[in-house]
Parts: sequence; structure tokens; C-alpha cells
Amino acid sequence: MNYENYDPIFPDQPVVDQYLPIWASLSAFRSKPAFIWSEDGTTNVSNGSTLTYAQLNDSVQSISIQLLHSLQRGDTVIILCTPGLELVEIIFGCQRAGLLSVPIFPPDSSFSKQNHHHLLRALSQTKPKAAIAHHDYITKVQQYLSLPSKDKKLAQMLQNLKWVPTEDVKHKNADSRLDSMSYDGCKPDETYLIQYTSGATGIPKPVLVTAGSAAHNVRTARKAYDLHPNNVIVSWLPQYHDCGLMFLLLTIVSGATCVLTSPAAFVNRPRLWIELITQFKATCTPVPSFTLPLVVKRGGVETGSSPINLWSLRNLIIINEPIYKASVEEFLHVFKPFGLNPSSISPSYGLAENCTFVSTVWRNDDNSGNSCFPVFPSHNKLLPIARLASEEEEEDMDIIVVNEHTHEPVDDGIEGEIWVSSPSNASGYLGHPFLTQDIFKGRLSNKVSRCFVRTGDKGIVKGEERFLFVTGRCAEMIKLPNGQDIHPHYIETAAYNSCPQFIRGGCLAAFDVSRMIALVAEMQRSEKDNKILRNICERIRENVFENEKVDVGMVVLVKSGSVPKTTSGKIQRWAAKQYFLGGKMNALMELKFDNNGGFLRSSNGRGSYGEGEEGRAVIAEEKEEVVYSLSSAPWLARL
Repeated sequence: MNYENYDPIFPDQPVVDQYLPIWASLSAFRSKPAFIWSEDGTTNVSNGSTLTYAQLNDSVQSISIQLLHSLQRGDTVIILCTPGLELVEIIFGCQRAGLLSVPIFPPDSSFSKQNHHHLLRALSQTKPKAAIAHHDYITKVQQYLSLPSKDKKLAQMLQNLKWVPTEDVKHKNADSRLDSMSYDGCKPDETYLIQYTSGATGIPKPVLVTAGSAAHNVRTARKAYDLHPNNVIVSWLPQYHDCGLMFLLLTIVSGATCVLTSPAAFVNRPRLWIELITQFKATCTPVPSFTLPLVVKRGGVETGSSPINLWSLRNLIIINEPIYKASVEEFLHVFKPFGLNPSSISPSYGLAENCTFVSTVWRNDDNSGNSCFPVFPSHNKLLPIARLASEEEEEDMDIIVVNEHTHEPVDDGIEGEIWVSSPSNASGYLGHPFLTQDIFKGRLSNKVSRCFVRTGDKGIVKGEERFLFVTGRCAEMIKLPNGQDIHPHYIETAAYNSCPQFIRGGCLAAFDVSRMIALVAEMQRSEKDNKILRNICERIRENVFENEKVDVGMVVLVKSGSVPKTTSGKIQRWAAKQYFLGGKMNALMELKFDNNGGFLRSSNGRGSYGEGEEGRAVIAEEKEEVVYSLSSAPWLARL
């Protein structure tokens, strides 16, 4: 599909930023809110917390002009702004200025909490010429640079940057008129964004995204979710990469309104999410799959003072596979009395290497307000994320399942690696030519074909409609003694279900160590009774064996916040394993079992388990990444 004007009401543009002046020039859109920011975890919105299409376009134009006073088109800039409308303006301003932007969450400016490793990585890999940040943040960075105890490597990189205060580029007068014929922002074939992978299966990698592939990606998502100017989106996702960033672009392409809040605000008070949907009559909201059980448990459905009404919601977009059917059904059971239409459930799939969006199983073919759960099949307790039988509608998003070793397509019903070929494919990894060739240039064996992105995700196609299920990740498969493989999330789910009153949901990690399966689980409270802790370990082992026929060799119960996660809440099992091997898990109890279920060793507190060959094999960079994983986004520890 070369022609992407899916609906004549949408003015197709080659890059997302060029939609802005078109909407701003229309009388119906000038004063229409493009973005609304919810302050301080409440639904109250002040006058300064709204950006209309006209205001955003003028601000973006002014920012782009000011940036080019001190920078040149094509320069790389790192964006260190906290979540909010200012970050939105800077991201679009950089695109219009023709700059290559690298948005990342700004670490604490004291750099004293070992949370600066991602910044250090981004600076060394992308080699930016400038950093854009709030004036107060820049002042604190300068104070850090004057300290004698500073990190010398980090300090050298920070000193080499041209620091640009957001106040300087936002509030200076500039001619905001833009002649569409003289647009000199990022062209479709130019790299405009470096977004880092989540780090779920390894060290986060810098993905090169062109302005054209990003525009294609959000237009494809717009069509898939049937978005249009009447839509209102609510999002608390991180705005720096992946789905959180995509929905900023998707809002503009659709001419919609997006209500934003921060991840920290949501985690502090999960009920805020459904309150925002209620107040703004939201039609669309993207959330990671862990959101649903978290809101059921901590959402305060019956205790909040404000009413809940979810009748307006058409797309409850669920990301972060695998997506368990039981958690979706539980959420529906709780919120259906509050107006939630089951037909709004939109299990979806995406990855940074394809900009973000790949597919959704949702279809806009039910206008009757059907109150029944969508007729989605399930596979091993999971919901599908695509219907490949409908691929003629999305022929420019080619999704196949292949044998990861032979690179041959597998038959339906056989699990393999998911490959994606699309104009949305990113260009590769910055500074990783061999990995780029391996991941972004996948080709079917013995067949002339286009290039595919190898996702690293396991999938299986089932049924006449060819529903695609994401079952797990290739790199995380655990080999059992009987020769079979199992995805760790099944072990973790069974373990959590054994003691949900004690264990934190979504805070478990299973992995193999020296042919033994180990499971680390966070406790809701720091229980000190060894008898209770030992009983929890026993129940975990028993329930995993009963449900999955898998013997867990060691259970480690740890304090809250010990299991590392990505910024979107995915468990970093690779990092958890390295912490486990290094004896750095803040353990409350560890229990090692023999083959008959008896105790080989138990203790309350960790020794240094990883002193053998496997423990010594941990490279320095990976050790560093674990520190980053646990501290880069403090709000994750409260999930």
C-alpha cells in the first residue's frame, strides 16, 4: 500500500509535524485542546495545563527558530525534560528544527543514587551536541560539576554539552508563521529520533527512527483503532519512547485530544486513570497489561469520592505481552457495572524496532454496543494480538512466524519467532552494524523476500481467522529436564497465584541457573516470621508444580522494589538473574529444594550465590545495567 490516505478527512502529510499547521489553520481546531496535562495526580486542570492546536503550533515554530540560533540542522540533542506539556513542545520543536532528538528521563541531578547509567550510555552512544533541560536542572548539573567527588567520565561528557534552557527557547518572541512550501524540518527519509529499547531482555539499545517511518506507523495505528478528531485519549505512559511517545504523534495525526499525566501520578493513585477517563469522557487509552490487576486491587473502586463512568471508552488498548485472558475478564467483571463496554478491549502488539505499533486484534465492526466479551479465542491462557487472516487490509504490515534457527516459515499451530516487515521498520541500532544486519535484515531461507525485523518474540497462529498470540521471548525460554521448553511468565503466574495476599503481582522473575529453576518474588510487606516465609516458599513450589508440572529448585523472597523493571513495567529477568548471582537481592528468605521437595538450604538473607563460573561470567557493563534498571525510574518500585 503506497497510498496512505485511508480517509479523505485526514490530510496526509509525509511527517507528523506537518499535520500541526494544517489543524491550527482550521477554525474548528485553533482553540481545540491538543494536549491537556493533569497536575499533581488530580483531575483538576488549570489554564496553563492545556495546549490548543494553535498554541502548540506557534510554540513549536518559535522553539524551532530559537534552537537553530545556537544549533545547526542535523545536530543531535538529548532532551532531559520531566513529563509534561513542555516535553511535548520540545519534541515537536526539535523535529521542526530538523534536529535528531534523544528523549530520556532526566536522572536525579545529584547523580548520587547510581541512577545515571542510562544517561551515561546515551551520551556516549549518541554523542549529542546539546542538552535541553529546565533552567533549575541545568543549575544543579553545574553544581554537580563543581564537586570534587564527581564521576569523572560523566562529568567530562556533561561539560562537553551545550546546555539549552527550555525557558530560553520557549518564551522568546519569534515569527510563528509557517509557509508549508518552505518546511525545513526533518524529511521522511531523515533520522529524527533515537529511542531506546525497553531493556526487557538485555541492555537497552538505541533505535534509529526516520520521520517517514514514524508517520507511517501512527497512520497505521490510527486506521487500526479507527481514531479521528472526535477522540479523546488518556495516557499516563512514559513520553520518552515506545507507546507513550507514539500516542503523542498519534494524537496529532488524528486531530484528537490527549489527556496526559505522569507514571508516578498513576502509581501513587491508580484510581486517577479511571477518574480521568470519566471526567474527560475518554474514548481511547493505552495501558500495559499489568495495569488491569493493579487497578482492580488498588483502584479504590468503592472508596473514591468521585463517580466512575467508563461508557465513553471505545479502545482499551492493552500492551506488554503476554496478555492473560483471566486478568482482562476480572477487570471487565469489576468495571462493567461502571459502563465499561467489553467490545472496547483491544489487545495489541508493538516494539521499538518497528517504531512502536505492529498490530491489534480489535476491529471496528460492532456498532451495536455489544455488552458481551469479544469472541477472542485463547491459547494457553493468553489473548491474541492480531488477526492475520485480515492482512489484505494491512498488506504493508507483513507479519509472519518462522523457525528462528532455519528462518523458514512454520505452519499454523507451531510456535516460532515473529518477524515483521513494514515501512514502519526502524533503520537499525546506532553503532551496532552487525546486530543491525542480524535483526533488521532478516530474510526467509531459500526464498527471495523483503527484509524483516526479527522481533525476538515467540508467537503462534491459531484458528481460521489466524489469530496471532505472543507467547513469550526467545531469549527467556527455560529448558526443562524433560527436554521441553517453558516461558517463565507461566511459572511466575502460578507462583503469584499461590499466595496473592503476600506476594506483589507483576513483581516475580523466574530463570534457570546451573540447570535449576530459581524464582524471585517480591513481598508486599517485610515479613519477619521465618515460619510464614518458609510456608510461602513451599506453597510457591507446590502450586507451580501442580499447575505447570515444573520443579522450582530455589525460591527467594525479597523486599519490595528488588525485582528490576523497565520504564514501562516489564520484568527484566536477565537483570534479576545477575542480581541473584551477585547476592544483591535484599532477600527476606531463600529456600533451596532437593528433587523430592525437601530443603537443601534455607536462610533469611543472601549470601553470594554467584561465586561459581556462571557468577564470574557477569560482565561489568551488565552489572552496571542492573543498577540503572532498579533506580532509573523510582516510581516503578511502587508498582
